[in-house]
Amino acid sequence: MSLDEDARWLEWVTKQFESIAGEDKEIDLEEFKTALKVKESFFAERFFALFDSDGSKTISLDELLEALDLLIHGSETDKLRFLFQVYDVDGMSAYIFITLQQTIDKDFSWPAGSGSIDPDELRTVLKSCLRESAISLPEEKLDDLTLALFESADKDNSGSITFEELKAELENFPEVMENLTISAANWLKPPGLEQKKGRHTPRYLTPAYWHNNSRKLLFLCAYTCLNLLLFITAMLKNAEGGFWYMVAKGCGQCLNFNCTFVMVLMLRRCLTWLRATWVVRVLPLDQNILLHQMVGYAIVTFSTVHTTAHFMNFVHLSQNSSYSLWEHLFTTRPGIGWVQGSASLTGMVLQIMICLMVVCSSTFVRRSGHFEVFYWSHLSYVWVWALLVVHCANFWKWFVVPGVIFLLEKLVGVAVSHMGGLYIVEVNLLPSKVTHLVIKRPQFFHFKPGDYVYINIPDIAKYEWHPFTISSAPEQPDTLWLHIRSMGQWTNRLYEYFRQPDSQVVSTKRLSASLKDRRHQRRAQLSENHRFCNVKCFVDGPYGTPTRQIFASEHAVLIGAGIGITPFASILQSIIYRMRKQNCPNCSYSWCENIKDSEMKLRKVDFIWINRDQKSFEWFVSLLTKLEMDQADEEPEGRFLEMHMYMTSALSKNDMKAIGLQMALDLLAKKEKRDSITGLRTRTQPGRPEWGKVFQKVAEEKKGKVHVFYCGAPALAKLIKAQCEHFGFNFYKENF
Repeated sequence: MSLDEDARWLEWVTKQFESIAGEDKEIDLEEFKTALKVKESFFAERFFALFDSDGSKTISLDELLEALDLLIHGSETDKLRFLFQVYDVDGMSAYIFITLQQTIDKDFSWPAGSGSIDPDELRTVLKSCLRESAISLPEEKLDDLTLALFESADKDNSGSITFEELKAELENFPEVMENLTISAANWLKPPGLEQKKGRHTPRYLTPAYWHNNSRKLLFLCAYTCLNLLLFITAMLKNAEGGFWYMVAKGCGQCLNFNCTFVMVLMLRRCLTWLRATWVVRVLPLDQNILLHQMVGYAIVTFSTVHTTAHFMNFVHLSQNSSYSLWEHLFTTRPGIGWVQGSASLTGMVLQIMICLMVVCSSTFVRRSGHFEVFYWSHLSYVWVWALLVVHCANFWKWFVVPGVIFLLEKLVGVAVSHMGGLYIVEVNLLPSKVTHLVIKRPQFFHFKPGDYVYINIPDIAKYEWHPFTISSAPEQPDTLWLHIRSMGQWTNRLYEYFRQPDSQVVSTKRLSASLKDRRHQRRAQLSENHRFCNVKCFVDGPYGTPTRQIFASEHAVLIGAGIGITPFASILQSIIYRMRKQNCPNCSYSWCENIKDSEMKLRKVDFIWINRDQKSFEWFVSLLTKLEMDQADEEPEGRFLEMHMYMTSALSKNDMKAIGLQMALDLLAKKEKRDSITGLRTRTQPGRPEWGKVFQKVAEEKKGKVHVFYCGAPALAKLIKAQCEHFGFNFYKENF
């Protein structure tokens, strides 16, 4: 580092030290644990002992600077020796760092300890690694991991691992040595060493962004120009009324358009139909929810300016007429409006209702477990439209055609949802608080992979409808699957409803004979949380999503975060049916039965599933196992489907607290040909994907035009979309 960087580094470390040190200007073990925020005290105690070079049971500022210098600037050998001392549990409890003076001293040598790692020490460390990474494995599996790593590292079969043997073993994992550090000690990193980001062109000004978002941007330009045209035209027609009157009329005309257009964007059946036509290549149909939100904000803006302009105009009128300001605002005496002078009163009510609708539909309300607030407040759109007809003499002209279509969609939805008897026939409650519903599928119900439905369960909430993605394949004829994560009031009530051990809803008396036969065949598989039932429900849909375009892609990258895998579960199952191998009963010839070949353009599929914890993988692990079995005979580089699993709570391979565990997991996975965390052949990777490297590999495969489909948290969507723009990939995000 330069002198300036050294000064900033020292200032930063001193500031961090003072923030956690006690009055004695020393850091004790408890303060050290708090600062590191480690889950397992084993590592905190080991790191503390190694940082405490003088054995005083406290860490001074000088000791902290020496430790930081080694962890950030030290050589690979220095870091490896530190790692070896952590694993050498019965070695010396203090680790003397090499200072500048000690480096000059040619007679300096590392402190003597046991000098080796035995199996018990390795097992102790791996057990702590599992806890630190929030991974739960049985004791037998821990023994297998210990044995796999120990046998691989103990080259001379001496019964212990020396420093040289550990170093040689780590050389087999070059990616680990690129950035060996302690992630929990991020508070130690000086700002001068953080990854410096150069001044790049803002993302929204890059050619790639404009190219990949051309449909949306052109649509927004046309939308903006149309609003400007309506505003200016209305102002000019009412020029005789003065400035504020002109502004009010201009905003009013824009409100006529936007209060109708906001409804057009939610004509789900029409949009689903249009997705199957050429229109999807011209209009941004896949972003109708985003556009609906933008139009909603435009309505609030226009209505606020409209109300303010009328208020200012009323102030002017009250000075030149017999009516006061409050009479213009809160009475019908001035006779303003085409329905008995009610324009002012209806306008005030509309302003309040529109503001409440926007506030209650905000992200912090919908995603904070209060979805019902959003749901019921949004239903007030019926009253808003009714008041608009009364408020404005011309609104009905804008509203009549889209309103009739909207009404027909609602009537069709009611008719479809009440056709036939729909019943939840099976339920599986997963420990991760996900409710897996199996619904008896009616014969008239046809959908495509990735579609979603609205479901109403009267026993949970009589009048509430909630959208969920279908997780079963359309080729599965008898049932319809939904996987519902407990996040809000309705979903929590659903989970608790089916948890009742003696609930009448799990009675099997009314089940059909076929379902009874299936029950007997699978009785051995049923657990306390897996039961049959006969619960009445209503389903409205299906409705299309961007994922409908997957089978028209050449190289599809499916990215699911958590329960966001649900649309891809349906798609992956559909792929199984479409690409299933058939074997001739009379010979060994086999072929692939490709259903609807004209619709199937896929040459390669990369499936990426990101989960926070180990339990979340239980949702679809059986499905993924089937997918792997179908490709068991194919070489990895020639596989049509390639899967990538990530567990974000697990520490990365570069972290000193996880390096041994990740090495052991890799070795055991190669030996057993099965991942210890999920049971799949695909190895679960720790941490988060490095999207730059992931997409670079996809681009190098050259399997055709790449389309990336994502379902999950919005924050991650922004990151992935930015990478797609960089690589020139098309990006589609699930919205409903």
